[in-house]
Amino acid sequence: MIDMETDAQKLASTSGVHIQMTYFEALVQAQMEEMERDERVVLMGEELSVHGGAKLIERFGKNRIWNTPISEGSFTGLGIGAAINGLRPVVDLSVSSFVYLASDQIINQASKLRYMTGGQIDIPIVFRCCMYSLGSLAAQHADRPYPFFMNVPGLKIISPTSAADIKGLMKSAIRDGDPVMVFEDTRLWPVKGDVTTDPDHLIPIGKADVKREGEDVTLIAVAGVIRPTMEAVSALAEEGISVEVIDPRTLKPLDHEAIKTSVAKTGRLVIVENAHCVCNVGSEIAAVMVEEAFDLLKRPILRVSAPDIHVPFSPALEKDFFPTKDHIIAAVRRLL
Repeated sequence: MIDMETDAQKLASTSGVHIQMTYFEALVQAQMEEMERDERVVLMGEELSVHGGAKLIERFGKNRIWNTPISEGSFTGLGIGAAINGLRPVVDLSVSSFVYLASDQIINQASKLRYMTGGQIDIPIVFRCCMYSLGSLAAQHADRPYPFFMNVPGLKIISPTSAADIKGLMKSAIRDGDPVMVFEDTRLWPVKGDVTTDPDHLIPIGKADVKREGEDVTLIAVAGVIRPTMEAVSALAEEGISVEVIDPRTLKPLDHEAIKTSVAKTGRLVIVENAHCVCNVGSEIAAVMVEEAFDLLKRPILRVSAPDIHVPFSPALEKDFFPTKDHIIAAVRRLL
């Protein structure tokens, strides 16, 4: 079993009772607690019964849970209008590739209105979507659009990898005064971990987490690649290679100080993610590390990601399309 319990779980033990639950259960629990705490929190989107909405509808009724037509631009605009008028919507866009259809509302309205009104308008809204890496969903349903939105001022972006982290960060996102995008990897939905029952336990947006300490190489694992990463790191440990694993948790703003602290210790950096290789999170981290921490590096920075082609439908091609345990081990060995 993969052990992904770190800072968030340790904090949980000091902030009330903690119980085992899956990533997905923790995500639903976070929304439920925030809806109970604040009557302004509402949930809207498509296929809500699939994405945790059935349990919430049963508790809060249809006045606060709005199943919408499959028209991403329209209900995203509705959510932004609701946020401007005092509600705190959680907008569920379902599959991450559908975010493109709502991008005009997210980029031209949600991210810009506070700036364009001189701070007179707040947009306290959360946009949820889920990313798939297996199952032959093909090119139009299997993208990782988070790098696309990292280029937009005014947005915050989170993609945590553990049950405790998604609960704490989702609650922080709902309470935040700015638009926050949540990218969940479906491979993490069934992963269990210790989660606090304290309804006021939050994890701050913009703070990375060291998932495993090491001395030889720093490895940054974004979202769903945490699973093959931890498998690779365990295999490398048997060879005497010590890898430090950092989960950014927040993709915007990135916690560059945490990364620099680790690179100062190891001198080597590998960045692993499922997004395409051009202009991804790894590109941004690598650029900042070269600008601000070049003297700490003993070897070139390596990135491991999906190739610059669309996600294939074929199961045989899909199997090795995203970074695997073997890909990650090869990259670490190359640096050593």
